[in-house]
Amino acid sequence: MSRNGQAVEAVSGRGGDPALVTRSNKRILPAALAALAAASGLVVAVTLRGQIESVATSPPQFTWVSHGRLEGHLALNYSPAGAFSPDSSTLAAVIEDKVVLMNLGAADIRKVLRPRVERVTELQFQSANYVAPNRLFLLGNGLFRIKGKGAGGATPTLAFEWDADQDALFGKVNTVGAAGGIGPPRYFPQIGYLAFYKESGFDMWQPMTGRGGRINVPSLTRQPNLFEFSPDGQWLLLAQIAATSTPDPVVVAMREHQFVDSLRGHQATVLSMSFSRDSKHVVTACEDGKVRIWSVPDWKLLLTLTGHNGPVHWAEFSADGSWVVSGGEDKTVRIWSSQDGSLAQTLEESREPIRTVAFSPNGAFVAASSEQVVLVWQRTFSGQ
Repeated sequence: MSRNGQAVEAVSGRGGDPALVTRSNKRILPAALAALAAASGLVVAVTLRGQIESVATSPPQFTWVSHGRLEGHLALNYSPAGAFSPDSSTLAAVIEDKVVLMNLGAADIRKVLRPRVERVTELQFQSANYVAPNRLFLLGNGLFRIKGKGAGGATPTLAFEWDADQDALFGKVNTVGAAGGIGPPRYFPQIGYLAFYKESGFDMWQPMTGRGGRINVPSLTRQPNLFEFSPDGQWLLLAQIAATSTPDPVVVAMREHQFVDSLRGHQATVLSMSFSRDSKHVVTACEDGKVRIWSVPDWKLLLTLTGHNGPVHWAEFSADGSWVVSGGEDKTVRIWSSQDGSLAQTLEESREPIRTVAFSPNGAFVAASSEQVVLVWQRTFSGQ
């Protein structure tokens, strides 16, 4: 990928500096995704599963301390884990047309980027994800600028890499779903792919290499508004499928090219699904106020975590799989043990419903995002 320099200005943007309150063309899929080739057939195996419902609390070995409050947001419709830099030193948040890099060690603003795209105005970013220590993958929309006429029509989703050190475009600007794409794009930090639903399948694209592919699911005739790929490329979960009466996600085994099971027991719409890094567990967040942990590949319900008051918008594992963080409509972030389901801590600093949450790669930080504010907590071991 060649570097295409584009002059931009690093300024704070409209409204001044972001507010921060510190603590008090060949497309080929790689081997990991080769198993996600074509899936077909419909074989649904349903079995009744035992479960453990956990509401008990146990003293944590550490506490989470408020570490920063930043205007803006992280990814609101998919995992925000990619907003953390690989070394867990920086968090990238977006505020309209700006990208703010938060120094997690000092809990202050390291840098403010304002990426620009030629012939595009009114650019609004959806998310910023690290794909390399100094490069961000940005998704956004804007208006075409027509020479001599000002702003024109809306752009498709724009996807491009931005060099944070040079504050310049890296590579080229791509459009996503411009040729009749149906579903909104979702980025998967664990596998580094962007995907969107289109005509009984998914178009996949990897920003780092520019490669991608097409996953056909012939039996999937209606759009799933929620889908999740396992990091090992063996499984695909589908939920919120249009005109489907059950809220339970469907499991697609990519090697067998068929539907093989479903995650039964949800009492309302599933709002998020996340695999553990080793692909051995799944956590679901539900509108019924519960978080559920499932085993893979038998899809057994292991734990039901209760405590949120209202819908849970997002739940996600820590990198080592030991913990689950969840956030919901009740404005709380909760951290649970994934081993026994005990509640380690409830974080109540948010004044708005929490949309997405994530651990940093090293597990030392948790970030939560509402539509307008990013909150960060730091792990502090007991006795320190």
